[in-house]
Amino acid sequence: METRIGAHIDVPDGDPIAAALDRDGWAVLPGLLSAADCDHTAALYTQDTGFRSHVSMARHGFGRGEYRYFAYPLPPLVEALRGMLYARLAPIANRWHERMGMVTRFPADHAEFLARCHEAGQRRPTPLLLRYGADDYNCLHQDLYGEHVFPLQIAVLLSAPGEDFTGGEFVLTEQRPRMQSRAAVVPLVKGDAVVFAVNARPVQGSRGDYRVAMRHGVSAIRSGRRHTLGLIFHDAA
Repeated sequence: METRIGAHIDVPDGDPIAAALDRDGWAVLPGLLSAADCDHTAALYTQDTGFRSHVSMARHGFGRGEYRYFAYPLPPLVEALRGMLYARLAPIANRWHERMGMVTRFPADHAEFLARCHEAGQRRPTPLLLRYGADDYNCLHQDLYGEHVFPLQIAVLLSAPGEDFTGGEFVLTEQRPRMQSRAAVVPLVKGDAVVFAVNARPVQGSRGDYRVAMRHGVSAIRSGRRHTLGLIFHDAA
């Protein structure tokens, strides 16, 4: 697992993932999970234990579909992914905060960052499984959850486009000051992950860096069923 994740994301200058994040606010990690890992993780959705809450999107105006937040302790694969990926993203997050003039910095170890969240009352785990059926969709949104927000998060596609489902593209929008919103449709196959900005990202302008607001969602599923693993690095109040 360590070798597989390490092969997909690194932090030195010149790294293609860091470069894509700086350029677009998102980057694809191809083949992060094997097909077997995807199937095993998606199958957790129907278990009776291991989750702290079950949310119907339609009930809250979030779209259509549903998701379940994991409870602590997290499944071993989810726990491993969250900790390893955080360690590789923290230097990028710190650089982004510096460029945006934000004083918060993130420790190298995820447990230390979670301790900060928990001290502030953000104690509920945020990794989740999402399940969509035909005509389901997820409205554009941001996953903030409290005062302490890690500026990057990850979604892993656990189903195969064209086989398990059709439609259901992962969509990102950005709103630059005094400009129309711009949308991006992220190409993913089963096992791919996308890392993307939770809230805002820095963009180089003629007078220095400025902040661009981003949102994410999922377009309507035309047929079949789509499962996703969401990895959010801050916990919820």
